[in-house]
Amino acid sequence: MTTTVEPAIRILIADDHEVVRIGLAALLDRQRGFRVVGEAGSGNEAVRLARALRPDVVVMDIRMPGGSGTDACRTITAELPDTPVVMLTSYADEEALFEAISAGASGYVLKRIGSDELVNAVRTVADGRSLLDPAVTAAVLERLRTAAHAEESGAFSELTEQERRVLAHLANGSSNREIAVAMELAEKTVRNYVSSILSKLGLASRAQAAAFAIRNRLSELELEPDA
Repeated sequence: MTTTVEPAIRILIADDHEVVRIGLAALLDRQRGFRVVGEAGSGNEAVRLARALRPDVVVMDIRMPGGSGTDACRTITAELPDTPVVMLTSYADEEALFEAISAGASGYVLKRIGSDELVNAVRTVADGRSLLDPAVTAAVLERLRTAAHAEESGAFSELTEQERRVLAHLANGSSNREIAVAMELAEKTVRNYVSSILSKLGLASRAQAAAFAIRNRLSELELEPDA
């Protein structure tokens, strides 16, 4: 009877401290089913080796010179989406966690954890699972959504509040007359607002303005109600 041997999990280690790298490599390499295939001392080197070696898992320090761990993680997860990254850090701060998740990390662990926990972390992400606590991840994702929303809001930064309200009506397909009635304005005033909106946004038509408003989610902005 032939016994099937599972292929070893190939690991790339990235840390700017040589002693830490040697310790991590020694720990992981002696685990059954693990094989350390490369070591990097900077973020840029980690990216280069990841491209060349195509490891199954990258274990990476979050703070490194020569290209940070988060920047390297972002590049690796974008170019090698099947290669999960476990971020290592000495500090359990929210900003570091936010950076790790936004960079696409599958795991985030403290350097002070025990060897068994690190081994389990590598196995977990190698199996396609995440090490990130769902509650913490949800909070960080909400922060990401808020940041994205703020960026979208900036698309209308040159418009006055009144112009934004007019644009919201345009996006709903309202005519100048209908907007005038809804906002209790003269139709000529509405036309002036529309012309100003098109000029500020660099658009040529009402249809383009409506599409722009929808694309940049104007409906999600908190606008003052019509008087």
